[in-house]
Amino acid sequence: MKGRAILCFGGEDWWYHHPHANNHLMKRFARDNQVVFVNSISMGLPGLGSPELFTKIRRKLRSYAKYLRRTPEGIWVITPIVSPFFSSPAWRRINHWLLVCQIRWLLRWLRIERPILWIAIPTARDMVGQFNESLVAYHVSDKYDANPVDTGGHVAFIRQLHEELIAAADIVFYHGWKLLADARQGREKSVLLEQAVDFEHFAAARFRQWECPLPLAPVKRLGKPILGFFGAIERWQIDQSLVEYVSRHRPDWQFVFIGNKTAPLRIEDLPNVHFIPAQPYADLPAFAAHFDVCIVPKDATHDIVKYTSATKVREYLATGKPVVIVPIPEFEPMADVIRIARTPDEFIRHVEECLTTDTPAEADRRQMAVRDKTWDARFTEVATLLEQQLSQRQVTDRAHTDNVR
Repeated sequence: MKGRAILCFGGEDWWYHHPHANNHLMKRFARDNQVVFVNSISMGLPGLGSPELFTKIRRKLRSYAKYLRRTPEGIWVITPIVSPFFSSPAWRRINHWLLVCQIRWLLRWLRIERPILWIAIPTARDMVGQFNESLVAYHVSDKYDANPVDTGGHVAFIRQLHEELIAAADIVFYHGWKLLADARQGREKSVLLEQAVDFEHFAAARFRQWECPLPLAPVKRLGKPILGFFGAIERWQIDQSLVEYVSRHRPDWQFVFIGNKTAPLRIEDLPNVHFIPAQPYADLPAFAAHFDVCIVPKDATHDIVKYTSATKVREYLATGKPVVIVPIPEFEPMADVIRIARTPDEFIRHVEECLTTDTPAEADRRQMAVRDKTWDARFTEVATLLEQQLSQRQVTDRAHTDNVR
């Protein structure tokens, strides 16, 4: 795909989230196309009693301070000034006006006409039809109405916007097979868009010699096994009971969590649990190189985890390191290269096996499982589908014009 323009309403913030699918895909679109990335416009604020509230406000204010910046890839990233209160009819109208004014101004300044509208957050539903777009793609990356924090409790409203977007979109991409399997509408225009990986980037954790990064050095000096995790650290997603159980039964094992932490966790007080702030994406292979086992200790009973297709799992596999996760439906078919722990005792047993019996041949198998699942390959699939949709749209528009005549 070349010479197009893409206006992406992201479900994350370019400046502080671990790169998600939208980030990876838009960087590739930007090689031959104009790309405008609109940072997450929010689905709501946590309640006043929520420990996440002020962290989220502080992060968003920092993003507002950047307002409009151009990335090294040539992508224009904007954090539009809007209210987080999309569920209120009055504020929804105000936000509509604010968003349309800011984005139209930017598109005019960039001389962008008829962009492809890529939406990855339900609250951007009202943007459909506002920019003379040539196509509407809806990227469903989460079970949005299962998020207890970022919806501000307005799950029915978010579900309504989600369903309206499915109806309005020309093509709907689903992040994982469970999200797609549970879709009740728009099946004829729905496509599975699996997560992928920057394989060469993360494979470097195995094939290069890395100095231990300074933030990890105090843990490394303990000379004990390191169980590593990187990504968003949400109080309501991490299975703290699991971490407590393993920490108590294997006090020599060191848990290392790297990423944005939106609220305090009770496991912070454990002597063998360590938290490191989010690190640059470019540096993650250096950290992974010093992990003994990569882990995903999330709460498998939570709906948002049941529907997740965590990017980090494929990134872990690309490093060649052994991987132990809780049961997540998306990864059950990969049980030949991932160890799935269904109880705390199983988690301990799997980690022990990783530490004592893992071999280079198994590391090879893990890397081979994701070697071809790259973002470049995924981009080619997406670009091809979008071009097909654009061609069909042109045929339909010509037929309509001929009928009118």
